[in-house]
Amino acid sequence: MPSGTSPPVGGGGIVCGMDTHRPRYARLQQRIAGLFNLRRGELAPVLVAGLFFFCILTALQMLRPARDALGMERGIESIRWLFIGTAVVTLLVNPLFGWLVSRLRRLQFISATYGFFALSLAGFWGLLVFAPGAVGARSGQVFYVWFSVFNLFVTMVFWALLADRFSSEQGKRLFALIAVGGTLGAIFGPWLASQLSELLGTPALLLVAAGFLLLGIALAWWLVRIAGDRATTPTQVDDVRDGEQRIGGSAWAGLRAVFSSPYLLGIAGYVLAMTIVATFVYFTRLQMVAAAESDLDARTGLLASIDMWTQVAVLLLQLTLTGHVIRRFGLAFALALLPIANALGFIGLAIFGSFAALVLLEALNKAVQRGLTRPAREALFTVISREDKYKAKAVIDTFVYRGGDVAGAQVEGLLGRLGMALGGLVTVVVPLALAWAMLGLWLGRAQGKKGTGEQKMGSE
Repeated sequence: MPSGTSPPVGGGGIVCGMDTHRPRYARLQQRIAGLFNLRRGELAPVLVAGLFFFCILTALQMLRPARDALGMERGIESIRWLFIGTAVVTLLVNPLFGWLVSRLRRLQFISATYGFFALSLAGFWGLLVFAPGAVGARSGQVFYVWFSVFNLFVTMVFWALLADRFSSEQGKRLFALIAVGGTLGAIFGPWLASQLSELLGTPALLLVAAGFLLLGIALAWWLVRIAGDRATTPTQVDDVRDGEQRIGGSAWAGLRAVFSSPYLLGIAGYVLAMTIVATFVYFTRLQMVAAAESDLDARTGLLASIDMWTQVAVLLLQLTLTGHVIRRFGLAFALALLPIANALGFIGLAIFGSFAALVLLEALNKAVQRGLTRPAREALFTVISREDKYKAKAVIDTFVYRGGDVAGAQVEGLLGRLGMALGGLVTVVVPLALAWAMLGLWLGRAQGKKGTGEQKMGSE
């Protein structure tokens, strides 16, 4: 065809039109990839991981408001003892989990963990439907402890799998984006619970939550299949080759690893400080809700409303800042930001002392923690051995976590009995937050050094 003439109508025109639009489509893809910091081959694993986290948080958040409301039936003081009970149960369960990790293939113990909690939910459903007379304050406390253990283990297993399947570099870029799926689930769960509770009844919510856990098992298997080629270092290559083999080792290996590694001990210290402060926020919240509402259903609704709006704040932060903050300022800054935010939030709450200030504090705490700090904290585990990712991480994310809960609950209760209230909490939170922030800075730098060492090993 001579230059300057129009193409003929028909197939040639269609092809030409496609070619015309192809550069625009490519530019659009590049913009989307640049916006979410994705690289070739990462879209499918990120989507599956995000959907996996969506299912987990949907199941958790459907049940959390009821857990808190039931726990308050015997007074806030009883919740402090429930924290101790939860820590004891977690301590007893940890060796069993370590044994499962040692004896079963990775996907087998993930399936066993999620399957156990799904069956437990079915058991609670049967109790509510067929023996409602047995449900009282005592059984509500049992559910409180069970849910707390359930919450820790299902989220810990999820993040352990992600640390195993994604490299250190990918974790820094992608974990914040994957966490968006969890935030959407945390918003969807309370909404779904509010819709289904009137239609199907409260007991049915337990079965719906169990269904989301079973879906999570299927997504875990899918994620291993499509993210199994993410290996960039010799250690990760070995992990891919034996991905379906047993991890082996002792059931107590995780506990020994934590106390023998300054890096893991530092992560444990960070989690301990974080949970102590989070417990301060939690009990302050319960006290203000108890003062505002006396009816069980009203408390449940108020707690659900707070959770929903908090998750909206988390989502906005994740979609606008988190991935870019970690990429631009690094893990150290991301880990240090939460302690600083909590210190400022408690100072503001002590000054104003209003319910609105509490909601803002909790929204700020959860938004920074879930949207920024949690992805950064999970990226710390991408540079340790595969055994430590499941065993040492389990010790930190369960027992250390619950130890912080107990410590925070007892300190908050002691300050309340001394009549120090919010002012007393501020005097504890501010110096603790400073030490916590310094530890976060050290961990971020240590992770960077370990990640650099991994890359050097991979290039040799």
